Amino acid sequence: MGEAKKVPQEIKFSYGGQAVIEGVLMRGANNAAIAVRNPEGEIVVHEQPLNKAIYRSWIARTPFVRGLVGLWDALGLGMRALMWAADVALGEEEDISFNGPIGFATVAVSLVLGIGLFFLLPTTLATGIGSALGISAPEPVFEEANPDATEAAVEADDGGQLFIFYEALPIGVEATIINFIEAVVQLGILIIYISVIGQLNDVKRLFGYHGAEHKTINAYEAGDELTPEIVSTYPIEHPRCGTAFLLTVVFVSVFVFSLLGRPPFIWLIISRVVLIPVIAGIAYEYLKWSADNLHRPWVRVIVKPNLMLQHLTTREPDLTMCEVAITSFKRVLYSEGLIDEAEAAIPEPNPLAVAPAGD
Repeated sequence: MGEAKKVPQEIKFSYGGQAVIEGVLMRGANNAAIAVRNPEGEIVVHEQPLNKAIYRSWIARTPFVRGLVGLWDALGLGMRALMWAADVALGEEEDISFNGPIGFATVAVSLVLGIGLFFLLPTTLATGIGSALGISAPEPVFEEANPDATEAAVEADDGGQLFIFYEALPIGVEATIINFIEAVVQLGILIIYISVIGQLNDVKRLFGYHGAEHKTINAYEAGDELTPEIVSTYPIEHPRCGTAFLLTVVFVSVFVFSLLGRPPFIWLIISRVVLIPVIAGIAYEYLKWSADNLHRPWVRVIVKPNLMLQHLTTREPDLTMCEVAITSFKRVLYSEGLIDEAEAAIPEPNPLAVAPAGD
């Protein structure tokens, strides 16, 4: 018997998820479920409750705070889910803990690498570009102590020396131009990085599961029946996607950083790290607001860049990928009492759905 079609306006909770190796993680109001297809074609499911202090307390209702705390928790859960999924996909399933110091360390290392690549590197490159363009002139930082050293440095590098010792810029057009250059560099690194890893066969399949996750949530929010055939007809984009969040972070950073001008280099670097929570909080609230107001034509226009960027991290899934995403999502719905156990039953194994050898 098919599921009764729901009225979209009655669906209040904003469900989310992410792709993992040969599977999908879905998060609800109370629980998370990860469904992964193993080498025998079976769908293996791991379920766990979400942190009440984060998802069902004052934190979840406090603007800016909820985005930052929820993002940290989601990043940790997502990284641990990726590791577990990789084991299942290789036929090495283990009953692992998704909490504790290992999970914390995984998130911390990921954040350090991400901050270095997508924040500090663009900041340094933009500073060098600004110096090369003459927007921020080199600052004679050694002049009083040792003028000969300053003169030698200038002569040694033709005026482009030690660009980190630039003249700090106040709030204004010049500082905004360099901050914009920084955002362009940041976005360029992001696009190149995703495009390069997207050529790997395993990543292509990961992006397919990402598309299946989007389609499943889109079908549910439209109130439609959750079958692979129906889910596959829905759009591959979703306004609350993490890829959209990254693009939003880039644009928000231009405005936030422009309020500081271009301070001395060491403070510039510190500001990029310290203000990440502020930027993430603003970006989260913007995404939430835009997703809640998609019925307005002008909002649909301004979210177009976010939706377009998602094509970098999504691919059209096949029906077996949609089946895995639906299984994960139905386990979440069942845990919240929205469907019965029969509807949330795990499908029979399908050996033909296994990733081809060598992928």
